[in-house]
Amino acid sequence: MKHSKYYPWIVVGLLWVVALLNYMDRQMLSTMKSAMSVDIKELESGEMFGVLMAAFMWIYGLASPFAGLIADRINRKWLIVGSLFVWSTVTLLMGFTHDFSTLYALRMVMGFSEAMYIPAALALIADFHSGRSRSLAIGVHMTGLYVGQALGGFGALLSEQLSWQSTFFYFGLFGALYALVLIFLLHEVPSRGEQRQQSVQGQNSLRGMFASLGHIFSSVSFWGMLLFFTATSLPGWATKNWLPTLFEQNLGIDMTLAGPISTATIALSCFIGVFVGGAISDRWAQTNVKGRVYTSAIGLGMMVPALLLLGFGHSYVTVVGGGFLFGFGLGFFDTNNMPILCQFFPSRYRSTAYGLMNMSGVIAGGYITQALGKSQDTNNLGSDFATMAVAIGVVVLIQLLLLRPKTDNME
Repeated sequence: MKHSKYYPWIVVGLLWVVALLNYMDRQMLSTMKSAMSVDIKELESGEMFGVLMAAFMWIYGLASPFAGLIADRINRKWLIVGSLFVWSTVTLLMGFTHDFSTLYALRMVMGFSEAMYIPAALALIADFHSGRSRSLAIGVHMTGLYVGQALGGFGALLSEQLSWQSTFFYFGLFGALYALVLIFLLHEVPSRGEQRQQSVQGQNSLRGMFASLGHIFSSVSFWGMLLFFTATSLPGWATKNWLPTLFEQNLGIDMTLAGPISTATIALSCFIGVFVGGAISDRWAQTNVKGRVYTSAIGLGMMVPALLLLGFGHSYVTVVGGGFLFGFGLGFFDTNNMPILCQFFPSRYRSTAYGLMNMSGVIAGGYITQALGKSQDTNNLGSDFATMAVAIGVVVLIQLLLLRPKTDNME
């Protein structure tokens, strides 16, 4: 099967489920705050809840470069299978947790294990797909993240119907079993193992790893990508962790309704955005090497008015409309990050480069998640959401000025 001409898309389908679990398992916690606070009293505080959410992100961020370095040097199949199995087991164990300290420790383990996935998965897909389908393939994979985020929004409803403990248990069990399925169905790029061994022989040492980092850090374009990826992560993670609460407050509705509406709005709009943005990018790149950069910038530009609508809106039209516009633009952005990296770095550096970007973005997300916990306690959540529009407006200009690719696929 791995030699079939359709297998590159089978890989996307297999990893789509993993992407869904990756976001769903982490997202459920954001909508089950009220149900869990009955048993774990520390979660009644918005600040403490922000600390718990940020714990995942600090570890996730710090582990991301390590994940990229590993993915550039070993068989990515086993890294993906192993990370899925570990974070699914952690999700399962969260169903047996009754105190804040244990929950905090499990979230940190989840952060480390989930960090191993994205750099390896995106680089694997990029290697299976040429420039003509690269943005679209990565975009399809990204829809799994959005659907997982949307399903996570039903955490409050599931915790009412079952219990928050059972919700964690059943989804964790499913993920662990799916990891076993991937052992038989997921494969590396044909002949990739031999090519990788020849190309990185002697680079698996500490000196080789520092050489890889030095090559990446010496690129001005990388610093531009790092900057706009980090800035975009501020509202990106804010919507993942605090949008249900913002909908609840600005629309005056219960979390059992706010959770599904907010996450479904973002998921649906991102879902549409990656298909539209991916198709535009793949076609534009065939006639203009900066087509992917322009497509990404268009997506970022949509986020500026979207954040203003989300922050200051108090009607379904403004808040849901702002959420839809934000997600649509985010889809344009998400589907082009790895393809743009491919324009500046050969395959052996891509996971490491993406891991470094992921680290910076998630640490920024951890900061904003914790900061917005305090904003909620002081009733400034909406205005602080709107303020992030300024950062996005600045990085659009930086992105257009700094990123000047010369090829669509750096060898």
